[in-house]
Amino acid sequence: MLTKQKGKQKLGIKLKCLTASAALGIALTAVIPANSTFAKSEEKPKFEFGIVPDIQYCDCNDNGTRFYRNSLDKLMEASQTLNQQDVDFTVQTGDLIDRNISSFSTILSYFNTIEGPKYHLLGNHDFPVTTDQVVDILDMPNQYYDFKYKNWRFISLDTNDLSLYANPADSEKYQQAQEMYNSLKENNEINAQTWNGGVSEEQLTWLRGVLDKAAQANEKVIVFSHMPVYPANEHNVWNDEAVITELEAAGNVVAFFNGHNHAGNYGVKNGIHYLNLKGMVDTADTNAYSIVRVYKDRLEVDGFGRETDRILTIQ
Repeated sequence: MLTKQKGKQKLGIKLKCLTASAALGIALTAVIPANSTFAKSEEKPKFEFGIVPDIQYCDCNDNGTRFYRNSLDKLMEASQTLNQQDVDFTVQTGDLIDRNISSFSTILSYFNTIEGPKYHLLGNHDFPVTTDQVVDILDMPNQYYDFKYKNWRFISLDTNDLSLYANPADSEKYQQAQEMYNSLKENNEINAQTWNGGVSEEQLTWLRGVLDKAAQANEKVIVFSHMPVYPANEHNVWNDEAVITELEAAGNVVAFFNGHNHAGNYGVKNGIHYLNLKGMVDTADTNAYSIVRVYKDRLEVDGFGRETDRILTIQ
C-alpha cells in the first residue's frame, strides 16, 4: 500500500461525493478531508497524470520557509509513487531550481527517474540564463506548447514571457514588460510584483488558435501554467484577465493548474476550475504533489502530503 507520508494510509479512490449537490447545481468542487477514506469503485479513470509543483532545488541552506536541499528526497518519494501508480505522464509546473544553473543537472537526474513522458513549464526562478537556454536545458519543444492525450488537449503556457528577469534589458519584450508592470504599479494592483510576469499578445494569439482547434476537434482542455490567473492574488499573471477571457471564450476548458503561490489556492469561474497547487519546497519534511485521475464527468485530484484532495466536476 502506498503512503502519502509516514503513518498515513493512502486514500482510496474518491467517488460519488457530489451526486446530490451536482444534481442541484450547487457545488462544482468537493474538498476532501485528508483523514477521510472513500468508497472504492470498479470504475477506472480514462487516464491519470502526475503534477509536481515548485521543486525549487538548490544546494543552499533553508531560509526557514523553503527547504531547498530537502526537495531531492521529496522528489524521489514522488517519483516512486508516480511510477508505482503508473501514471500516463507527469508535469512539473516550473521553478525546478531556485537560482543556480548548476542545480539543473542535479535535480534533472532525480526528476528523470519518473517513468513515462514528462513535461516542463518555465517558472520565475528558472532563469539564471536566457529563456532559449532554459528551453534547451529542459529539452522543451518551445517556451509554450501544447500536446494531446486521448481526446484531451493540454496547453503549457509561459507566464514569464513578458517579465523583468527572463528577457535582456534591451529587448522589445523587456520594454513591454516594464510598461505593463509600471501600469499595474500606478494602479496599485496587488499583482504588481517584479517576480510575476505577463503573457504576450503573440502567445495569447497562439493560445486562441490552439483552443479553437481543440473545440473543432471536440477536445476538452486542461491548461498548465506556472503563475495563477484566478482568484485575484498577488502572485497572479500581470494580464490575468486577458488570459481568462481567452479560456472562457473557448468553451471547452475544464481546468487550469499552476504553482507559484506556494500556499495554494482554488477558485471556480464560469465552469473552469483554477487550482493553485502547493509548493514542494516548503516545509522540512512534508511533501506536496498530486495525481489527477480523469473520468468522463470529473477530475479527481489525489493530493499527497500537504496537497488537498479534490473532486472537480466537468460541466
